[in-house]
Amino acid sequence: MQRLCKGEAKNVIEITCHARAAKPGEHQLQSSPMFYRSDNRTTDQLRPVSIIPDFITTAEGSALVEVGNTRVICTASIEETVPPFLRNSGKGWISSEYAMIPRATLTRTPREVSKGRPSGRTHEIQRLIGRSLRAVTDLARLGERTIWIDCDVIQADGGTRTASITGAFVALGLALEKLVEAGTLTSVPLRDFVAAVSVGIVDGEVLLDLSYEEDSRAEVDMNFVMTAGHKMVEVQATAERQAFDEIQFAKMLAFARQGVQSLIAKQQGLLSGLTLRQ
Repeated sequence: MQRLCKGEAKNVIEITCHARAAKPGEHQLQSSPMFYRSDNRTTDQLRPVSIIPDFITTAEGSALVEVGNTRVICTASIEETVPPFLRNSGKGWISSEYAMIPRATLTRTPREVSKGRPSGRTHEIQRLIGRSLRAVTDLARLGERTIWIDCDVIQADGGTRTASITGAFVALGLALEKLVEAGTLTSVPLRDFVAAVSVGIVDGEVLLDLSYEEDSRAEVDMNFVMTAGHKMVEVQATAERQAFDEIQFAKMLAFARQGVQSLIAKQQGLLSGLTLRQ
């Protein structure tokens, strides 16, 4: 049986539902509209998303991405050099750095530079961002140059790494288009769009796009990086408090796919003018 609900779950707490049998071959996400979330979202609903392109005018590409109360500034900078292991290979590279300003969180977090080195978490996230963007970029067509992606979290309320990937792709696309405009490249060397979203299990319910309040008490926490073509780039899964089964995983995957496609639709709206190879 599947449930059809009348009313907007965003603003209405009491929702009238009726059930009907699923048609053969029909698939529909099974959300739980009566599960209470502090911001009144349904279980399969993203937080409000905004992406402002060209937010930093001095960078070749940039974007401010806002996912709920999480805000990240992403910039893309072009350098006409590559790491030593790629010299004379004809291939380019994309690398990333990630940081949070001290008051991105409820209490001040000292800058990592004051500790002398980035934390393990920072290393993990910036490598994830770089891998995600390289997965959808034709590095041979990029040529021997490096695109540096900088993601600076100015306000954190959960999902900073996934928001960084989503915003960084927009910044990357804008920077690559600058190379086309300059005549350096004939087309933007992107194979596909890529975005990321978090999914988790909180109080036994599968939830899309966790806020910090939800993430901090999640039994299961997952991050999905996916392409517009529904391909997986990376899946991170942690059973924080209890293990999960295949049925729960399938539901989390379905929620993630739906969320990522919504994010990619926003990216495509902003990057519709890219010079892509046909």
